[in-house]
Amino acid sequence: MFENVKMPEGMNPEVLEHLMNPKNYGKLDDADGVGIALDEKTKEYVIFYTKLEGDIIKDVKFATNGCQDTVVIGSMFTQMILGNDIEYANTAVQKMHDKLGKLSAQQQICADIVFTAFIASLKNYENRQIGEDEELHVLKMKESCEATAMPKDEENENNK
Repeated sequence: MFENVKMPEGMNPEVLEHLMNPKNYGKLDDADGVGIALDEKTKEYVIFYTKLEGDIIKDVKFATNGCQDTVVIGSMFTQMILGNDIEYANTAVQKMHDKLGKLSAQQQICADIVFTAFIASLKNYENRQIGEDEELHVLKMKESCEATAMPKDEENENNK
């Protein structure tokens, strides 16, 4: 789709595709599990909707008020887990880290908020299965999306 587009240095075509055309973005009305990861400091959140059939993820959607990195990671992650079982989805978190490569502190937090929202949606599903009347499950982030960039000289020292 982007054959004639000059890729920004270091950006892979898959990331560009998810940036330009996010997949699985929106609300899933008949979700079995709804989870939210919330950064109380910035009020950034990701909401994750999961539709399960047994332990297979039949449908999944996400929404966020976060940055473009959060949207890209949410899009890539939902595509990766869609149609797979929960066990695979739990290993997909590590697979996403491998696929994304070295992330900045800010990007790592964007990834973590997506993964945390997914975990919250599974917790909501479990709670509903045992009869709890829980509309959604919220997990608060330990790290804030306001990650500060490391000064260049300090970053160079750490990479030695």
